[in-house]
Amino acid sequence: MAETSLPMSSEAPAGRATPGRKRRKPPADERRMSLGAHLIELRKRLIISGLAIFLGAIGGFLVAPLVWELLSTPIMKIGESQNASINYTGITEAFDTNIQIAFLVGIVGTSPIWLYQIWAFIVPALLRKERRVALAFVGSTIPLFLAGATLGAFIFPRTVTLLLSFAPDDFSTLLTARYFLDFFIKLVLAMGIAFVLPVFLVLLNFVGILSAKGILNGWRVAILCIVIFTALATPAADILAMFMLAVPMVALYFAAAGVAWLHDRRVAQRIASYETEIGGLAV
Repeated sequence: MAETSLPMSSEAPAGRATPGRKRRKPPADERRMSLGAHLIELRKRLIISGLAIFLGAIGGFLVAPLVWELLSTPIMKIGESQNASINYTGITEAFDTNIQIAFLVGIVGTSPIWLYQIWAFIVPALLRKERRVALAFVGSTIPLFLAGATLGAFIFPRTVTLLLSFAPDDFSTLLTARYFLDFFIKLVLAMGIAFVLPVFLVLLNFVGILSAKGILNGWRVAILCIVIFTALATPAADILAMFMLAVPMVALYFAAAGVAWLHDRRVAQRIASYETEIGGLAV
């Protein structure tokens, strides 16, 4: 039987050999990294992030008195009507407060740098075409983190007002500066991180770890976790503040599921097209 040559397609997926054609060597940026290379890369990204936060904290220490005044002034006005005040309870507490503010400014102010380092560490696992889409994720992560942090700062005075309202009229509330600032930092950073999590769901989908179906199947657990988180981040009696946090987080979760579904659909179409092409070559 005479041998017949089969046509070759130039659109075959990378790394898949076709009849009569040598296996293409993957580009250097698509090859797998060894465990040692991953650890070296992780160390590099951690050093850059830590150095950026440290330098940002130095600048934050210089503006700490101004930031503290901006944070405490609304609460002091609230305290005048509710018999509450912010106090230092130790010799070093004023200095410790400035250090906390400095690192808060450093973390929030340098968020574009350390968020990019996270992406730069994960992106090598993506193919060249997927990296183009990942760049859009980098651009969305930063404003989402800042939006969440801003929302946390916005509801903070309202939260303090509500909590102080439970104190009897005959009693005065002494707010320690350290506790007051800890409460503010936890709320701001928690909201910033919460707004970024949906973007990481999309990233897990792009690297093949989590499917859109898996994201959608877990919507009940996700909403329950969001409600619990917002209930802990805000007073249980402040339903309005709770919904102000929960609604955008739920919307971002389903937006992540939508992006993952579009990606899964594109991958399925690409695989189906390739299998059809291979089937035609085999006939």
